[in-house]
Amino acid sequence: MDMPKRPLGKTDLEVSLICLGTMTWGEQNTETEAHEQLDYALSQGVNFIDTAEMYPVPPQAPTQGRTESYIGSWLAARKNRDQVILATKAAGPGDWIKYLRGGPRFSKESLTQAIELSLKRLKTDYIDLYQLHWPERVTNFFGKLGYVHVAGKDGIPIAETLAALGDLVQAGKIRQIGLSNETPWGLMQFLRASENANLPRVVSIQNPYSLLNRTFEIGLAEMAIREQVGLLAYSPLAFGMLTGKYAGGARPEGARLTLYKRFSRYTNPQAESATDRYVALAKEHGLEPAQMALAYINSRDFVTSNIIGATTIEQLRTNIASAAITLSKEILAAIESIHAGQPNPAP
Repeated sequence: MDMPKRPLGKTDLEVSLICLGTMTWGEQNTETEAHEQLDYALSQGVNFIDTAEMYPVPPQAPTQGRTESYIGSWLAARKNRDQVILATKAAGPGDWIKYLRGGPRFSKESLTQAIELSLKRLKTDYIDLYQLHWPERVTNFFGKLGYVHVAGKDGIPIAETLAALGDLVQAGKIRQIGLSNETPWGLMQFLRASENANLPRVVSIQNPYSLLNRTFEIGLAEMAIREQVGLLAYSPLAFGMLTGKYAGGARPEGARLTLYKRFSRYTNPQAESATDRYVALAKEHGLEPAQMALAYINSRDFVTSNIIGATTIEQLRTNIASAAITLSKEILAAIESIHAGQPNPAP
């Protein structure tokens, strides 16, 4: 298919509208299945792959790094490193992940260790986009609401972290820098530090965005456009809720919400009710619910790339095909009505 591409920030890199997410590889997917997904995605024009040092999910010490290793074995076998734009992420602090690098931080020493280990697993000598997986400081991310400021818990200063990343750029180990699970304030601090100290500029922000989670639109969407720091939308199907497979409380065998109770962010009554209406809307117009949900994300002008993941090749085919779908004004209006909790507009 003719996969659309969009510029990555202000760089000359053009990334596919669909990005291949990988967090299930090494937990729900085998190495063979990972390679099959990579081959298929590349054949469909996807040139953008996103991973992280802590993957697969759910994160745990015995499997940590396995996802990057699967990508590395694929790159080594196919010898096609120049055909893909490879993104990975360095984990931030957290008591639940202290097994990683002795307790990950965003210091020069810790980030240098992180990049070297990722490069080794990925079997490459550079990363196209290196992202900070979540902030060093205490703030809201991973769905947390009700911000409470905690003085003295900012951790390593943003300018210091950016300088450390700048050194890695100078060393040729990374090409571009991105953020993830970041707030408007955090993004602006990185941009300010870049201007003040002539350091590399952030080119992207990877945050959750879906029909069930549009919080990015509140403050970050305008910044993404005005500052040319586009969104890499993750969890665009809200942990699979928007496929409709969990309707009526169903829990299919092997599905993520069946296997892992920790993914409960979108299983409240309000989210389930909205999901039922989105699924019904898609079916009314002859669309796969997943494709309608993804096509909506694809249509947003603040989105650089939509990170899709799949545990089966059939799911992957469906998700990638969303790039060819243009939603009608009628469907878009109905989506906004559902989002506002109002009746669908009359045709």
